[in-house]
Amino acid sequence: RRSYPATISYLTPPAENAGLYKGLKELKELISSYQGLRENEGRGPAILNSIVSTAWTCNLDKDIKDLPPVEEFDGKAISFEERDDIVGKVYQRIMEIESRLLPCGLHTVGVPPTAEESVATLVNIAQLDRAEDGIESINRVIASSVGRNIDDVYRNANEGKLDDVDLNQRITEASRAAVRALVMQSTDSDGRVKEVKNIFDDVGGMFAGMMGKKKPWTEAIKDAGFPDVVEERLEPLFKYLEFCLKQVVADNELGALTSALDGEYIRPGPGGDPIRNPDVLPTGANMHALDPQSIPTTAAVECAEAVCNKLLERLQADNDGQYPESVAFTLWGTDNIKTYGESLAQVLALAGVRPVPDSIGRVNKVELIPLEELGRPRIDVVVSCSGVFRDLFINQMNLLDRGIKLAAEADEPDEMNFVRKHAKQQAEEMQVSLRDAACRVFSNSAGSYSANVGIAIENGGWESEDQLQNQFLERKGFAFNADKPGMMEQQADMFKAALKTVDVTFQNLDSSEISLTDVSHYYDSDPTKVVQGLRDDKRKPMSFMADTTTANAQVRTLSETVRLDARTKLLNPKFIEGMLATGYEGTREITKRLRNTLGWSATAGEVDNFVYEDANDTFIKDEEMQRRLLETNPNAFRDMVTTFLEANGRGYWDTDEDNIEKLQELYQEAEDKIEGV
Repeated sequence: RRSYPATISYLTPPAENAGLYKGLKELKELISSYQGLRENEGRGPAILNSIVSTAWTCNLDKDIKDLPPVEEFDGKAISFEERDDIVGKVYQRIMEIESRLLPCGLHTVGVPPTAEESVATLVNIAQLDRAEDGIESINRVIASSVGRNIDDVYRNANEGKLDDVDLNQRITEASRAAVRALVMQSTDSDGRVKEVKNIFDDVGGMFAGMMGKKKPWTEAIKDAGFPDVVEERLEPLFKYLEFCLKQVVADNELGALTSALDGEYIRPGPGGDPIRNPDVLPTGANMHALDPQSIPTTAAVECAEAVCNKLLERLQADNDGQYPESVAFTLWGTDNIKTYGESLAQVLALAGVRPVPDSIGRVNKVELIPLEELGRPRIDVVVSCSGVFRDLFINQMNLLDRGIKLAAEADEPDEMNFVRKHAKQQAEEMQVSLRDAACRVFSNSAGSYSANVGIAIENGGWESEDQLQNQFLERKGFAFNADKPGMMEQQADMFKAALKTVDVTFQNLDSSEISLTDVSHYYDSDPTKVVQGLRDDKRKPMSFMADTTTANAQVRTLSETVRLDARTKLLNPKFIEGMLATGYEGTREITKRLRNTLGWSATAGEVDNFVYEDANDTFIKDEEMQRRLLETNPNAFRDMVTTFLEANGRGYWDTDEDNIEKLQELYQEAEDKIEGV
């Protein structure tokens, strides 16, 4: 059955940087003014006062904990260093928003991206080191030209240090200019790349090099303020980018589709994220995934360890230096295909377990990392696997279960082994063996998928959050046991016992194509409020998301990630216009993101009131926008109005009665239009 179908790959939607708008754009302009006048004791503090006021207006106080209150703040009353510290933190946040890669509109099969759209993809490809191919990232090469290590620049920029936030932004702008210079060499008058010019084999280019003329991308970097960049270090990367450009603009999709319908042979090719793995290009291939026994790869293990270290550093900083005792993970099948097992490796890393590949790269063995080498306690983990992960990676579920039980049975003190500590407590409470009590890998029953929480929220047919939480526990409470391979046994009590010790819930975002409000899957399997209901103290666990969509991997709280997603998509004019340009389906996509935002309120309670209020201002109070949505897709507009009313009715959005009355009127208007009244 699986031998006959053909799955034809196609490009992800065209992507651009999210950019800035309204108050966020004004903030960037104010920061630019401050940088020019920061040492002017008359103007500098006054501009800082405006920055602080505008940051509050943009609700950045939710992201910057120590943003000074507007009423009491006076820039003249603090030191020069303190001023820079405030501006650096604000700058870091708005640059995070501006640089986020944003899918604009929808992909049309058989239409290659424009030159500008190709630039956005190639910039993100260029920002990743590819050690296996001997390719340094463009950011690393540019940073080294000013004597800096890009990892240090990222670290300092993430902490809001003004000079490095600015340097990181200048490096990013230089990299964009360099990649644009490459693409422009092959761009026609219509703004498209139909044939990629081979610059490295170009005779004219060789003569120009002999005369001392630099390549166009090198000149672009120099013009951007990095005159000492070394062209020879850039050459391997730009040869690779030239190859990638040919793959990005190749037009194979419709040809492959018609060939498949004619029953002809279709070239096979891997599936995955074109930024992480450009080998998935060109599209129009008969997609396949990977050898499930080959994950996690060595590279995935290294990336996972870096993310885990960032997570633990963040948790210690937010928790008086204390480590969490237990972390709840969600593992997705397609995400682990795209990352070659990064999130799987994160689970093992937290528990202090090392995957061991054999001589041909298959991972079927694990070993404990000695505590002396680990340098911290083993963190307990509770793993909820998606149905697709269960189907594809049953061997890796076996690996996880064996690794966790190995940790539970290690003769180590409880304060250094939280897996063992909790397993001993649960063994005593449930009157089972230590090994059985260490079951931590759960999923749906065989043939079943998802918690169906997303379906309930999309349909609006749920009465209370308790209903959603019970649904999650019932559907996801089937345990995998390596001692009984091939069976998924219902172990709801064991699942609850493991979850009630959880301090942190954690998920991964690994692709710019799909974020946490683009689909319902992320909140469908989020156990944040489930854990809160099970814990003896009823305390809500901390919730975090890892974002590995760029070279500068981040660990953010769930609420920070929801705000970032709202600012770059739901509330962003660039995203909205891109969607509306695609017509009926684009309006539905906008409504879907509002509904998924409501889903996060229901399952985690991590959506700020201003997100709904600003969305209401954007789509409902703006009468022109309201009209466009209603005309383009009245059904989707009615669903949007319903979502706003439901958010208010369920207590997730506090707003005034005028807004509610307006929404009720619009609901009736949309109904009349649908009915043709």
